[in-house]
Amino acid sequence: MRAAPATGPLLLALLMLGAAPVAPLLAQTNNSSGAPASAKSLAEVTRGLQSQPGFIDVWRDAARGRVLLSVVSLEQPFLLLSSLPYALGSNDVGLDRGQAGDMRMVRFEKHGAKLFLVQDNTAYIAASADKDERAAVKESFANAVLWSGDILASDGGAHLVDFSSFLLADRHGVAGRLAAARQGAYQVDPARSAVLAEQAKSFPDNVELEALLTFAGPGQAEYVRQVAVDPASLSMRQRISMVRLPRVDRQAGWRPRSYHPFSGGFDVNYYDFATPLASSIDVHWQVRHRLEKTDPLAAVSTVKKPIVYYVDRGAPEPVRSALLQGASWWASAFEKAGFKDAYRVELLPEGVDAMDIRYNVIHWVHRATRGWSYGNALADPRTGEIIRGAVTLGSQRVRQDILIAESLLAPYGKNAPADKHRLAEEMALARLRQLAAHEVGHTLGFAHNFAASRAGDGNGSVMDYPHPILKLNAQGEVDLAGAYGVGVGPWDDYIVNYVYGDFGGGAQEQAALAKLRADARAAGLLYSSDQDDRTPGASHPDGLLWDFGPDTIKTWDQLGAVRQRALQTFSVDVLPDARQIGELEARLVPVYLLQRYQGEALARLIGGGDFDYTTSGDVKAGIGKAGVNATPAPVQRLALNRLADSLRAEYLALPANVLDVLTPPAMGHDRGREYFATRMGSVFDAFSIAEAGAAQTAGFLLDAARINRLAWQHARDAQQPGVQEVLSLLLQKTWKREPVPAAVVGGEAVQLAANWVLVDGLLNLLDGGKLHPNVAAEVTQSVRELAQWLQKNPGKGVTATSRKEAAELVSAYLKDPRSVKLRAAPAVPPGAPI
Repeated sequence: MRAAPATGPLLLALLMLGAAPVAPLLAQTNNSSGAPASAKSLAEVTRGLQSQPGFIDVWRDAARGRVLLSVVSLEQPFLLLSSLPYALGSNDVGLDRGQAGDMRMVRFEKHGAKLFLVQDNTAYIAASADKDERAAVKESFANAVLWSGDILASDGGAHLVDFSSFLLADRHGVAGRLAAARQGAYQVDPARSAVLAEQAKSFPDNVELEALLTFAGPGQAEYVRQVAVDPASLSMRQRISMVRLPRVDRQAGWRPRSYHPFSGGFDVNYYDFATPLASSIDVHWQVRHRLEKTDPLAAVSTVKKPIVYYVDRGAPEPVRSALLQGASWWASAFEKAGFKDAYRVELLPEGVDAMDIRYNVIHWVHRATRGWSYGNALADPRTGEIIRGAVTLGSQRVRQDILIAESLLAPYGKNAPADKHRLAEEMALARLRQLAAHEVGHTLGFAHNFAASRAGDGNGSVMDYPHPILKLNAQGEVDLAGAYGVGVGPWDDYIVNYVYGDFGGGAQEQAALAKLRADARAAGLLYSSDQDDRTPGASHPDGLLWDFGPDTIKTWDQLGAVRQRALQTFSVDVLPDARQIGELEARLVPVYLLQRYQGEALARLIGGGDFDYTTSGDVKAGIGKAGVNATPAPVQRLALNRLADSLRAEYLALPANVLDVLTPPAMGHDRGREYFATRMGSVFDAFSIAEAGAAQTAGFLLDAARINRLAWQHARDAQQPGVQEVLSLLLQKTWKREPVPAAVVGGEAVQLAANWVLVDGLLNLLDGGKLHPNVAAEVTQSVRELAQWLQKNPGKGVTATSRKEAAELVSAYLKDPRSVKLRAAPAVPPGAPI
């Protein structure tokens, strides 16, 4: 059972987690400082230092490289956040400019002549008015002392401490991130680190402190060597923000909202041991910004404080305009939800500190390689109120989009229209607008919805991952018009209204939210998110990354026609004149693997089944549905046949016009991760590309979770395809197929390369230990029958050699698995993020 809305006694109890409504840290005093009579006064210690009064008084000691804090209110919680103004620049390590850490609730305690900074354990509470009940939970779970420092002076209840040692420690977890990325053991070198006292600032509700940290380490690993001027000495900057806890009015105004699985939003949760015995102790609140109407009774009203996002001034044109436009799309959804002029996006004013926690910022971030973008909603752990939205947009993604478009259009030929290459940039900027809206959506509290692409033409929500909508025009040419949508979609209107709409609170609010859920389902809005959609063996047929359209099979066929056309027209014309010819291969990758995500969509239909995110109450009310609905058998078989065909040489082999122009990278250029693997020195390896294509399909089909589901679906309904039917079809299309037509360039060799990927995949499936014993028995039988067939049908030439070797490998493995060293799946160049 979900927690009730935070009103009345429950909200009062909730706020007990923060002791009491938080007073300014300079407004309250202790009765006794506890300082010895001989101690210096605060005025003496700070004489000549620059004062920064505010939430906590800060004293800058630039000459000695120190920051002093004057702490008045003890035991009063506040929020603490680390971030990186200057970072590493490696997507693989994940330490980006503007990156924010975790939001912590902390407080100062005084013990003897020291101040301690303590992090409260907000994961376990008792939201009760009974202090003993609260104390029992507090005493049951450990807090953490993050720092302690000597009190330098005490005066009128104010305690002065040198906070520099806290700032000079690795509070962001940089060393841990480097270690996790296998870059070696790094640690802060105090001799090459410094508090940036002149950067220290204090405002009425926040304090901003910064330090230069140099991490010393071995400097031998790949990623640090790729980006650092000296990989043994990594210098970055760490920001510490200290923030006043937001107030929550018990009687009126903004209130926490209970989280619902179909809200489409994120949640914060904790375990509340004071809930009634029949209720769950797992309490969840919706993550959202504070947004209050100036006229709560009006259907449409202006707001007390609008939500404003700022675009990084470091973003160049035309990127800057695209970010401003795309991020602004959310304004229409807030208007529809009844909030006038409540949301806007502006360019960050010149001179404004982009890391100041008071600003929601869209950071334009550079890395050595392309990578993911992020949107972080930094929220109060008590209530889910967003304190700051921080967006990280990787700058190389837009260049990858241009590369993909140029590879499809081949716009640099002598006879190509003069402005054809501009279509590539237009598509990339359209994608960038969508990306800006998407990542800002996360910082507004919204989760991914990978099922939204089922709506209409595939643009049901900016919170989906969009694949460019590609088609052929009447002349049979690749058409990029409308590749990406414009504006937010119907799901986005729903989540803004659900998460932010003002419905009055209490039972009235719950009834309004239930109606929103019912209306959304009646309108055909679907929802599926990360936990069910990112693994190769995922089952939800609608929760798909980078697909489009309501019909998976139709879209596969549509993209297949585009892929075929793009391969037929692939030439040096896909490459601008100034580029070295070796880059042709990098541009072949997205064309050859154009259907990789739609192939995953086909795999979801095989052993697939859809289900809802809902509650028991919504099921009983007819709003949601319980259970998993298996994909109909005819649809599964259509998908299976198409995927099996992608293991055939007719699909995997390259045409001669492509093979004849591929050239090794030029002097001074390397074959990087964006290329296909090669075992032929520097030249293009046609075996590796076929293996990569086959591995893409086999990886989805031979996932243990999918195979287990197939076995169960068939056991429950014999009309559904079972394990042996699926494996039999794969083998008939590959090892047991008819001879490859002579018109397929290198067809027999390509087919053998794919065959080996399949048989290796089957043995790895058995060896992985994730199949149920009865399912493993079925797979074993299919593999045994393959070995017997290969022995009885030896074939001729190179086919005979592979069949003999495969039969011996399978037989040896079945006799003694430990006697065989299995091959890993071939490497597939990265596609994500697109």
